[in-house]
Amino acid sequence: MADRPDADREAGANKPTLRLHVPEPKFRPGDTVDFSHIKVSEPGAQPRPDEACDAKETAPLCHDLIRVLGDDNKAHGPWDPKLDPDTLRTMLGHFALVRAFDERMFRGQRQGKTSFYMKCTGEEATSVAAAMALASDDMVFPSYRQQGVLIVRGYDLVEMINQIYSNKGDKLKGRQLPIMYSSREHSFFSISGNLATQTPQAVGWAMASAMKGDSRIAATWVGEGSTAEGDFHSACTFATVYNAPVILNVINNQWAISSFSGFAGAERTTFAARALGYGLAGLRVDGNDALAVYAAQRWAANRARANAGPTLIEYFTYRAEGHSTSDDPTGYRSAQEREEWPLGDPVMRLKNHLIALGEWDEDRQAEMDREAAERVKAATKEAEKNGTLGHGMHQPFRTMFEDVFEELPWHLKEQAEQATRERLIKFHGGRPQ
Repeated sequence: MADRPDADREAGANKPTLRLHVPEPKFRPGDTVDFSHIKVSEPGAQPRPDEACDAKETAPLCHDLIRVLGDDNKAHGPWDPKLDPDTLRTMLGHFALVRAFDERMFRGQRQGKTSFYMKCTGEEATSVAAAMALASDDMVFPSYRQQGVLIVRGYDLVEMINQIYSNKGDKLKGRQLPIMYSSREHSFFSISGNLATQTPQAVGWAMASAMKGDSRIAATWVGEGSTAEGDFHSACTFATVYNAPVILNVINNQWAISSFSGFAGAERTTFAARALGYGLAGLRVDGNDALAVYAAQRWAANRARANAGPTLIEYFTYRAEGHSTSDDPTGYRSAQEREEWPLGDPVMRLKNHLIALGEWDEDRQAEMDREAAERVKAATKEAEKNGTLGHGMHQPFRTMFEDVFEELPWHLKEQAEQATRERLIKFHGGRPQ
């Protein structure tokens, strides 16, 4: 009887009842928001270890929050990258252009010019500042909210809009969901809607770069929710085992569509702390502090180039708007969250820093915003000459069967011919293409 695990229970012993924990966000629609539970570290108080340090030395930084910009709008501490005013103004200009681009494309979707769009409002620093800290030919494996990387690298706005509109000028021939860009010329890997697939791809590319004796590193971006995917854990394992020259950027914007970060593990520990179990260097960074983002990305890039190892960076930020044009966040979170977010807005913080330096003012900011809006407007009009969603001028119908096989196999030839015949019948002899 004593050898049976249920013996005590059968004897009537009182056993505690097991309970399942289901994470629940602190605030729902209509709730008063109080973010006092979030520990906001003192700017400049975090040590900056040597870039070639043992990964274990970064353990305290996985639970802290690297910050540079203080409430006085000045830069503090060892993580201050000491960027000159011209570089800061360039960064601010990229912010303005990203925000203007997002606003116009959002309106375009509401006007029926495209089927889908995703803004990055409140997260601009995690792509713009990070991209500026990398070399222009470092390979980027983005998620779907890194339009700032392309803008930093000078990708043509008309080309971006062509892709969003899936028109005849779309170099991807309408085969990708809007905003899922790809540009070999800008070392920007094709965005995938399958979550976290880019992370093992980035690690694999970095391993290949090392095997070839190249000097380029890889950087990838993934949302905090996607770190629950198996691909992310495979990427971490391969990165640490093979010392891949790669940066794993985790954008913790608190929400994976309507699922808050607790479902990916945020209630238990930070996302940066996941680095510790793999033996990776880890950093947790104020994602709304452009200087801290730049400094952390540059630290990790220098570390990778020195063959000192990969780095996992958690950028602690906030998704200020809906997940996409298909999402309404008022249905699952309090409308007060955006205003109450303790780390502020990255664009405002950088602007105020430049003003504090005596290198900027509100009039020049207004002019920068106006010029950015006009530039996007002009690019939109140019792209619309190639067509918009539902207004014709798409890719030729025959291209549906192209670019997979070097020589089209017989069964696809038959399907193509059948599709062409049916199209001729549907349009009464017209539009076969």
